[in-house]
Amino acid sequence: MKISDLKGQIEDYLRHSQIERGLSENTITAYRQDLYEFLDFIKKEGMTSWPTKAVDIDAFLARQRDLDKATSSISRMISSLRKFYQWLARQDIQKINPMLEIDPPKKEHRLPVALTEEEVTTLLKQPDVDKKLGLRDRALLETMYATGIRVSELINLKLKNLHEDLKLVKVLGKGSKERLIPISEVALSWIKRYEKKVRDPLLLQKNKSSEFIFLNNRGEALTRQAVWQIIKRYCKMAEIEKDVTPHTLRHTFATHLLENGADLRVVQEILGHSDISTTQIYTNLTQKHILQVYKKTHPRT
Repeated sequence: MKISDLKGQIEDYLRHSQIERGLSENTITAYRQDLYEFLDFIKKEGMTSWPTKAVDIDAFLARQRDLDKATSSISRMISSLRKFYQWLARQDIQKINPMLEIDPPKKEHRLPVALTEEEVTTLLKQPDVDKKLGLRDRALLETMYATGIRVSELINLKLKNLHEDLKLVKVLGKGSKERLIPISEVALSWIKRYEKKVRDPLLLQKNKSSEFIFLNNRGEALTRQAVWQIIKRYCKMAEIEKDVTPHTLRHTFATHLLENGADLRVVQEILGHSDISTTQIYTNLTQKHILQVYKKTHPRT
């Protein structure tokens, strides 16, 4: 079998996953990345068909570990391959499924990184709001910290999703589930300032229209990668040494709410977690904070 045939099977599977199973574009992108990495391994090993032995799968996963891939990434890779091999069997392309012998790696129970309130304040002050992109970036950072939304939700945020009178924003989350969440007056004011001084004049200049709030200098919606780069740049300017990603601001948002007395169920609703156990990871962070406060303030410690 030619490599081009294997590529064709991957694309057929992805089409099936998107159309028949209704998976999101982000999930399809992740599957594509995983399966093409697997295909690259097959090519380098001189194979011409999908491996049928667990030892070959183990060799591929070992190579992923050698590349210092996170346990979560390898777990996702195993899940992608397991679903793909199941599809191959259903399509009568290959009946032997080596993934039946592969166990997922043990999960790492690492606490999410969160910024302190002082670090957030410093980070938010970094964009030069006298410049167009600086004003956009300030509005973007304020929105992320004010709402705790995911980066995918941020880049798909539309002007019609803002309900200024109610101080609410409608978000389209995982599984196409909509939720209304609070947004601060501060964040709203930065969005309106950006919209009036940068966004609307840009679209007029480019002779374009867009539903999305946050745009690049071509008048197009920002990408996930662009948001990641924006955050990394300002963290470097703020001399924040923590490994900060867009998700870090989400973790920070949840942590600060709980530290200041918010109910866990309320935070669960705002974050859009279907299971409260996902939200409970933040209680570990807040318990650490409580212990620090206790030791600092109790006279007999």
